[in-house]
Amino acid sequence: MKLWSKEKTSTAEMIEQFTVGHDRDFDILMAKFDVLGSIAHVTMLGENGMMEPVHAQQAVEGLKTILSEIESGEFSIDPASEDIHSQVEWMLTQRIGEAGKMIHSGRSRNDQVAVDIKLFLRASLFELKQEIVQLFDLLIEKSEKHKNTLIPGYTHLQIAMPSSIGLWLGAYAESLVDDMEFLATAWNITNKNPLGSGAGYGSSFPLNRKRTTTLLKFKTLNYNSIYAQMSRGKTEKLVSTAIASVASTLGRLSMDCCLFMNQNFGFIHFPDELTTGSSIMPHKKNPDVFELVRGKCSRIQAVPNELSLLINNLPSGYHREMQLTKEILFPAMAELSSCIQVLKLMFESLSVRENILQDEKYKYLFSVEALNELVNQGIPFRDAYAQIGNQIDKGEFNYDTTKPLKHTHEGSISNLCNDEIRKEMNQVAARVEYP
Repeated sequence: MKLWSKEKTSTAEMIEQFTVGHDRDFDILMAKFDVLGSIAHVTMLGENGMMEPVHAQQAVEGLKTILSEIESGEFSIDPASEDIHSQVEWMLTQRIGEAGKMIHSGRSRNDQVAVDIKLFLRASLFELKQEIVQLFDLLIEKSEKHKNTLIPGYTHLQIAMPSSIGLWLGAYAESLVDDMEFLATAWNITNKNPLGSGAGYGSSFPLNRKRTTTLLKFKTLNYNSIYAQMSRGKTEKLVSTAIASVASTLGRLSMDCCLFMNQNFGFIHFPDELTTGSSIMPHKKNPDVFELVRGKCSRIQAVPNELSLLINNLPSGYHREMQLTKEILFPAMAELSSCIQVLKLMFESLSVRENILQDEKYKYLFSVEALNELVNQGIPFRDAYAQIGNQIDKGEFNYDTTKPLKHTHEGSISNLCNDEIRKEMNQVAARVEYP
């Protein structure tokens, strides 16, 4: 019998299997946070007089034992239990008796799962922040190391102007700064406590929601009990938007790598052990890692849309569709983490080719350099543009590609501003931090 079942009614097995779905698989990820939420709730009940202090202490100690089993990998959800909440309460009641039946006073499974998800997402966002910062640091390091290695820059995939490995990698580092802004916003929304909102309409018990907020180290709480429930789905969508932003950066970086390690470009190289071969062509070094990151990140960018379609136009109050947000979002967050980790491995072994721009096919890359030299001599820009253009049309354009380039403004080849970019990252990353 389920904890919420009545003596004279039961749920048909097919209906139960359909409604539970894959929930247990994802609930196991939240097990630790479910217990932490219960410890905070029971502590508050004991302090508020809704449980005898001795019973509250007994329940807290029992919950801590279950928590240690979860952390040691000895915990599982019994098939007879509908979800993690039922499993924990059943285990506690089996171990401590009647006191275990008291811990659900003043709460619903609705606010219980809401707080579990917020705690899980908050922890996941913090871990993701750390991984992003590590990748950022690596990109900045490689940017500095290769800041003098020139490569072609492209617009419309046509040769445009001189760039550098340092400028290229620094661009993606700064992109991660803006991605971190999304992450920090998602963190702030996630860092609000819904516990105590019950099924969405509060409780007649004199709950102390500010106390559980402090115990769970939330920054604040979702005050309105209806909105606390409405934040389900919305929170997940905001988190998905943040990870989609990161995925966009990683996917685009991976696309560049697929091009730049191609023989027709040949700007960058990776060790043989980090590439794959062909079953028929012995010369192949395939960029499978970057292709898979590109593909996985494209899928991750679809998650906000999937969540939007799931939750759009729902009325206020809880609806069972919310159960599905876990199986949409949780795997996507894990996938993004794996993409970051494999990209770190790849870029730790990055090598670059020198003197790339000496190749004859890149001579028009310097047309703007020649144009600017004429402008600096006092020739109006439009006249200088026409003069260089005519030389190109007649096949008469020549430029000494060995001359040093002097691009001095902020964010140019010779002034990457990596220290400023690092400072911005440190500032925004500091906003994603436990109190």
